[in-house]
Amino acid sequence: MLALLILFLLALWLFVRWSRRWGATDEEVHQAMPGDEYVMDRSERRVVMTRAINLSAEPQIVWPWLAQLGRGAGYYSFDLLDNGGKASARHIVGWIPPPRLGDAAAIGYLRHLEPERALVWWVKGLTWMGASARMVIDIRLSPTPAGSRLVIRMTGQAAGFMAAPALALFQLIDGIMAIRQLLGIKQRVERYGARTSDPERPETGERDQYQLFETIFACGERCGVAGKEDAARWRQAALEDGVL
Repeated sequence: MLALLILFLLALWLFVRWSRRWGATDEEVHQAMPGDEYVMDRSERRVVMTRAINLSAEPQIVWPWLAQLGRGAGYYSFDLLDNGGKASARHIVGWIPPPRLGDAAAIGYLRHLEPERALVWWVKGLTWMGASARMVIDIRLSPTPAGSRLVIRMTGQAAGFMAAPALALFQLIDGIMAIRQLLGIKQRVERYGARTSDPERPETGERDQYQLFETIFACGERCGVAGKEDAARWRQAALEDGVL
């Protein structure tokens, strides 16, 4: 039994190490991203995970899929785990407004925006597994001769007695979900392109059709199920930080 446990733990460690920079080049791993400045406190434990993927579509085709990610269209990952069982959208949803600074969702609030180039989601502070934590999701899109290059960096910081185990579990969970999300984006971009309707799942007008967790747009409109996750908390954080 001990040998099996050791092998299991070794497999987990190898997976985390592999997934932490899945698809990313050395240059991308070390390249500065806009959200890096939000987690500059070196006194806290941190994990940085940079992942990337090539997409056979131009940035103007890819951008709308990124812009609606977590803002009413779901997360394109394992819907049963991160979207309450609702199927993420497979088209550009008509009623979702363009992203604006201060949009608040389950993944924090939108703190940095460069249309057709970059999005940065910021979780100002939460308690997870007994640790005080912060998180940045840095999304960067750039053109390539064959289409686009998408780089997503997830940075987590934690303090307290439980910081190390909390970050270890965070890396494991994020490794599974983030890789699936990148593949979900690739599938949608390359299979469906810029389509604005899904004949198999047409829009009903319900604001929770494609995403369970609440989003509060900068303009004050909402989608998802009210009170699901922490959108209201992150909107308040955006107000406190002067973003709204």
